[in-house]
Amino acid sequence: MTDVGGTERTLVLLRHAKAEAPGSGPDVQRPLTARGHADSAAAGAWLARHGLLPDVVLCSAARRTRQTWHGVQLGMTGAADEAGPAGPAPQVRYEPGAYEARPADLLALMRSTPAEATTVLLVAHNPGISLLSALLDPERADQEGLRTTDLVVHRTRLPWAELHRADIVARHTARA
Repeated sequence: MTDVGGTERTLVLLRHAKAEAPGSGPDVQRPLTARGHADSAAAGAWLARHGLLPDVVLCSAARRTRQTWHGVQLGMTGAADEAGPAGPAPQVRYEPGAYEARPADLLALMRSTPAEATTVLLVAHNPGISLLSALLDPERADQEGLRTTDLVVHRTRLPWAELHRADIVARHTARA
């Protein structure tokens, strides 16, 4: 059912920050590099400066995405400290299914978002997150896909449960 009030909803897609090269351990356990930690904090500061503080965070359970979210959170807190008090802490869900997810899987995850959330941050991996952005706005999506610590801001008036289209309104590559 379409939201009669037409509440504007914001979806921020974030590809995880720069991770260590694959090694002998499982890929899901690869940590961020020093640059990745710095860039994730820069992403959080950018989100705070633009008033894009999430109500809900959906984050892949992989180590590098969790570390990216923690850096984003530190960056948002630091920016909020300079600008004034931050809002309430978001609901955070670590989603094992977001690792190696296809766009349809990520879309299904988005559709499970609580209806009252107005801003959602999804932290995930390529190629799924880039393909989700292209699925939601095929005309404006970057054909090269998201690079590490790329943020793409989508807006829609559809309820999360009906999400199938959301216009890209901003892009940013966070670098410290």
